[in-house]
Amino acid sequence: MKRKKIRMAIAEDHQMVIDVLLSLLHKHEYFKAVIITTNPQELLRQMACTPVDILFADITMLYRNGHELANQVKELFPRIKMVALFEKGQDNIVNTMIEEGTIAGYVLKTTDKQTLTKALENMIEHIYINDKTLNEMPNPTTVRLRKVTPETTHLTDRELEVIRLIEQEYSNKQIAERLFISERTVETHRKNIFRKTKTTSVIGLIKYAYVHKLVSIR
Repeated sequence: MKRKKIRMAIAEDHQMVIDVLLSLLHKHEYFKAVIITTNPQELLRQMACTPVDILFADITMLYRNGHELANQVKELFPRIKMVALFEKGQDNIVNTMIEEGTIAGYVLKTTDKQTLTKALENMIEHIYINDKTLNEMPNPTTVRLRKVTPETTHLTDRELEVIRLIEQEYSNKQIAERLFISERTVETHRKNIFRKTKTTSVIGLIKYAYVHKLVSIR
């Protein structure tokens, strides 16, 4: 059975970010950008007329005036999954929105294309179950989130991905296949992770990850 395209809305005031998202969406067979705007109120008007599954929005738009826009979207379009686009230094805002359950995910604006593409792929896994579309799924469905890591750890987005996979008992080979990198690169990431977290074993690393909320306790 052929999957229906996931309809995306993009609300962002930086054209470069919009261009990056569009270039990735155009290359992907399961995503289609149906709304692109730099105006928050125009976004609400367009979403009232155009069905949307996922909303990518600049966090300053979502959080403006006490994150009024995010609350309006959640109230008016409860089935739409919001993904916040944020910059370094906005961690507290992201964490607040996670705790309030306003957003279903978040993406750092400086994330490289490979990582962003992987994030889009992961969204398919969360949205599709047995080839059913978003509208056929029970409501609500929430993507499990972790809080944004404090800057003091100096861990990169890729290193955080590796930590989460280590916590899930992935081998170096499995991590390499999942992230489309070489095993040698995985080994380098592991060495850097142990150095940065000042841990010497996987058990110690997982404990560190739980304490610092780098992964969710299942």
